[in-house]
Amino acid sequence: MKYPVVSIEIDAVTLSSARSRIVEWAQRRKSKYVCVANVHMVMEAFDSESYRIVVNSSDLVVPDGRPLIWLMRALGSASQTQVRGANLMSALCAEASKKGVAIGLFGGTENISAQLKDRLETNFSGINISYQYSPPFRDLSGDEKAKILSDIRHSGTQILFVALGCPKQEKWMFENRDQLTLVMVGVGAAFNIHAGAIMECPLWLQAVGLEWAFRLWKEPRRLWKRYLKHNPRFVILSLFQFLRLKNARFY
Repeated sequence: MKYPVVSIEIDAVTLSSARSRIVEWAQRRKSKYVCVANVHMVMEAFDSESYRIVVNSSDLVVPDGRPLIWLMRALGSASQTQVRGANLMSALCAEASKKGVAIGLFGGTENISAQLKDRLETNFSGINISYQYSPPFRDLSGDEKAKILSDIRHSGTQILFVALGCPKQEKWMFENRDQLTLVMVGVGAAFNIHAGAIMECPLWLQAVGLEWAFRLWKEPRRLWKRYLKHNPRFVILSLFQFLRLKNARFY
């Protein structure tokens, strides 16, 4: 079941059910893509109709941000739990290593990607990393784009983790969904977390919905404008959505 959260439709799934669904698609060689939703994604979609179409066209949208969980619960998904991108990536890598599902890594810097590969191979015995590429920070030529798709197709990858940042990674998955017979999962900062490049947010801060504050503390120059623009508006729009629902139920 999906729940409307301001601007996007989010699936009421658990970490376990999301993992099972993605691995099943991968084993069946389905062309799918998965979005990991947080406040940033919701507000980017609110501001851009084209991006809203990108997210809502995905095959699965999991609730990463704690504020999204609270709103989903208020809207009726009473037992909704958080499905963080970093945790989903770990769960998928663990299951892939057990079931022989080949994974690929697309995004991040070359150093981060190399560190990530080493850590995944250490932490998940027998994992098959069939593809790895860090695209340059510039627009790619048509030939470069074609080569990337060709390399991915010939690698045998079944689950491709995409870490280009929101909204770029979702747009890339949307644009290439018909070109690749695999499952793409947009995981954003998960590459940096699993590579050990940035510190993981403490669990107690995650539980009270302050992971954004932790990340802002760690990366103030990069994130302050985003949070100042998006977070207050999300709170107001969420409140309006909740009140409209309450009024509709009352009448």
